[in-house]
Amino acid sequence: MKRYIITVKPGSSQEKIVETAPGELTVYLRAKPHDGEANDALIKVLSRHFKVPKTTISITRGTKSRTKMVEF
Repeated sequence: MKRYIITVKPGSSQEKIVETAPGELTVYLRAKPHDGEANDALIKVLSRHFKVPKTTISITRGTKSRTKMVEF
């Protein structure tokens, strides 16, 4: 199981992932932080980046925060 601390930047002009430190990522998302749209977009972007199914990715901490812990 992998665990990452992720800082989410919603409302960006592009979607990208930047590794800031080992085990820490900054993810820029187009989605707005409204009704969980940014969380859904985060899971989709991580799924494509790490080539794992979306169902294996879970946000374990920070569902309503810009700093999250994700495991898969």
